[in-house]
Amino acid sequence: MVNLNYQLELEKLIKSIPEGERPSLCLHACCAPCASYCLEYLAEYFDITVYFYNPNIASKEEYEKRAAELRRLITQMSFKHKPQLIIEDYDDNEFYGEVKGMEELKEGGERCFKCYRLRLEKTAKKAKELKLDYFATTLTISPLKNAAKINEITFELSEVYGVKPLPGDFKKKNGYKRSIELSNEYNLYRQNFCGCVFSIR
Repeated sequence: MVNLNYQLELEKLIKSIPEGERPSLCLHACCAPCASYCLEYLAEYFDITVYFYNPNIASKEEYEKRAAELRRLITQMSFKHKPQLIIEDYDDNEFYGEVKGMEELKEGGERCFKCYRLRLEKTAKKAKELKLDYFATTLTISPLKNAAKINEITFELSEVYGVKPLPGDFKKKNGYKRSIELSNEYNLYRQNFCGCVFSIR
């Protein structure tokens, strides 16, 4: 699975959608800048529920700031089919419990993989609860995130929860570049760290 071109897999999946059908998608979003291009791209093909669940974020203030920007983006962006938005309450204990003992690990390694899994598992559960067809995350748009690992976890969780995984590597096809353009267009708050206290450090 590691060597798959996930963007190509996504394009194949989109082409396979019967004409006139719009599958439902639970899309985990970490912040408005990362969500911007993903929504512009995917809302053409899917009925999207955006799911903001990020207990890794270092403070409640930062969490609420990112959630508010995501809400503003969805309100202001033009969509033929407007996405729904679900914002979970902030509880950083969920994150700290998950990464206990990994505090000194370097950024981008096993601690981050645990964090991906925590957020993706909650997204898969939410997709199942809402009876949505697919689930995915905006995280692969970042050049600093391990897209292969994120997709691997998504596919594993799909087996557990019985919700179809939406493959993707949103940084491809100039996705990351487009997210910067959209961030400028909508004057979005672009944070300079992933979210957790370790990424600030």
